[in-house]
Amino acid sequence: MWASPGRLKAKGIIGMNRRNIRYISRYNSRHLFPLVDDKLKTKLLAKRFGITTPDLIGTVTTQFDVKHIADMVTGHGGFAIKPAKGSGGKGILVIEHQDAEGYVKPSGHRLQREDLERHVSNILSGLYSLGGATDIALVETLISFDEFLAEYTYEGVPDIRVIVFKGYPVMAMMRLSTAASDGKANLHQGAVGVGLDIATGTALRGVQFDRPRMDHPDTGHELASLRIPDWEVLLKLAASCYEMTGLGYLGTDMVLDRNHGPMLLELNARPGLAIQMTNGEGLRPRLDLIEKQPDGANVEARVAFARHHFARRGELQAVS
Repeated sequence: MWASPGRLKAKGIIGMNRRNIRYISRYNSRHLFPLVDDKLKTKLLAKRFGITTPDLIGTVTTQFDVKHIADMVTGHGGFAIKPAKGSGGKGILVIEHQDAEGYVKPSGHRLQREDLERHVSNILSGLYSLGGATDIALVETLISFDEFLAEYTYEGVPDIRVIVFKGYPVMAMMRLSTAASDGKANLHQGAVGVGLDIATGTALRGVQFDRPRMDHPDTGHELASLRIPDWEVLLKLAASCYEMTGLGYLGTDMVLDRNHGPMLLELNARPGLAIQMTNGEGLRPRLDLIEKQPDGANVEARVAFARHHFARRGELQAVS
């Protein structure tokens, strides 16, 4: 059933107009957007600030260099190819492993060298980039996501989106890939979103295609038991992206690597609003409270404030 505008307002739900005018235009200087719109710039900036990201194997910048992609990934069991200026997960190709017969995706589908070259060529031509501009292909090491997450996702790496406002973590969710989303952690394509309690990193509620979800549609595993390890470390990582970029309103996307712990995947200066649905709560009351806080608090203080003021109990119930 559709909710009335009055009911949405009462729950503190914000829409695109308020997000764009009140928060993005007001707190995000446009000259800083390239720092997050370009994944290569984000990665190099994160390295300067000591923030862990997936290792960069190399870049492809010209059509002439496309033919060298096979040599670039030789010796790497798995890897990911992505456009530097892509959005919404478009253009990301994940190879789980390679052998003498080719390159194998998480789905088991096998690609050949010419498939890799064609994909990289498409990236360079701007097929997946914002505005269709010419692009750069990034080749990164494959994330070894924590094994405990295997039952919560399908043929893809789950990620964690945290909205950060003026350096405070405001709201969080985990995005779980599904068969419907083709192994991508994209809610619009059919991934499952699970709202997370800012205080503890535990599951609040699950959503797929805008409808409540109690379990993963492909693995059948219930969602109530989901709890993110190293939660405080992850929140501090997200909060520190405020100092790193200078952006007052942003989405931080992170992954849990079994060897390196929380890692920054990418940043978004225009984060979507579906996180409100996965949390069953609007952003506005939290954003209003943060606007009342004096400037100057450090990362630790901001994270502690968020965990204290935005604690929630979930609607999901674990299966006994």
